[in-house]
Amino acid sequence: MSGSEAERKILGHITEMISQEKDLRERLARQEIDEPTERARLAGLETELDRCWDLLRQRRARIEAGQDPGGANVRPASEVEGYLS
Repeated sequence: MSGSEAERKILGHITEMISQEKDLRERLARQEIDEPTERARLAGLETELDRCWDLLRQRRARIEAGQDPGGANVRPASEVEGYLS
């Protein structure tokens, strides 16, 4: 898979998760799910989104440094969630 194909795949996954977030919020507004369910699912999505954005940043940084973007790896949630803004 080429670098641009991999990036499109990551961005597609991000777009899909953002759509899922929106759907969860709409389902809560329609009272199809309760708040604890929404919060739990959103927390999982947010963590996965953070991991995808981290992977994308790693890949782009490697490209800028003249390195193979394929050397970037999905990091554990505990590592990605521990970053300071």
